[in-house]
Amino acid sequence: MDTNAKLLTIGQFAALHGINKKTLMWYDEIGLFKPALIHPENGYRYYNYHQSALLETILMLRELDVPVSEIQTFIAHRSAETLQKLLDKNILLLDKKIAHMQAMRKNLSTRRQHIEHLLHMDLSEIRRIKKDASCLVTVPIDKQTSYDEQVEMILEETQKYQLRRLHDASYGTMISVKSLLEKQFEDYSSLFIEIPFPIQSEGLHMQPAGDYLQAFYQGDWNQMSAKYEEIFSYAKDHNLQLSGYSYEMIINDNVTESMENYIVQIEIPVCSDRILL
Repeated sequence: MDTNAKLLTIGQFAALHGINKKTLMWYDEIGLFKPALIHPENGYRYYNYHQSALLETILMLRELDVPVSEIQTFIAHRSAETLQKLLDKNILLLDKKIAHMQAMRKNLSTRRQHIEHLLHMDLSEIRRIKKDASCLVTVPIDKQTSYDEQVEMILEETQKYQLRRLHDASYGTMISVKSLLEKQFEDYSSLFIEIPFPIQSEGLHMQPAGDYLQAFYQGDWNQMSAKYEEIFSYAKDHNLQLSGYSYEMIINDNVTESMENYIVQIEIPVCSDRILL
């Protein structure tokens, strides 16, 4: 009959939408998307071109990992308003996924740069670099803060700022330049976690943009004070005033198991206004 001439076989309809015909068979079996016609004699499924818009909506929602049950509810009560609500909800979820992927890419790029530097670095080098500003979550610590307490505080902060895992961000410790100048080399004030794409800035520590002295240390952690003495000598020789905090970060903990082989990156802001602490 004439209507059959306007119908597409399941293979044709699947090819039109770039999917496997088994997907259409499954959608039919679970009642999500029915064919326009099932041949009464051979059971072949046929689809109408006008069903394409609904199928594309279903495929889009499935690509966004919307549960089948939620899509079925939408189809049962289909309207412009229900589709708008469903799309608004999934746009928010997609924005979070995009932000997460951007954070992962930034983190991977940073790690890639660190590895490249590791392969060619001179541990004795002290150099002046420029850095962009960074948003840091800080967890206050002192000599009495136990390891378990540090872990609990870090977990609380990662949840607050919606970090899925520490792998999503860079992290390290902070010690004030004032403490270092007073030779209080164990007077660490904070743990920090860098937030690549912060959802809010309130309560965050802003690591300032600008010039920094960068150095690296590898060896007995109890002897790292000698590296700071080198840094301060370098600053004095080059007429530089250091300020704020030293930001320490282990950059090779994912490629070595021995703490003695850890390489600590040290970065300290160079004060531009020449005001002594």
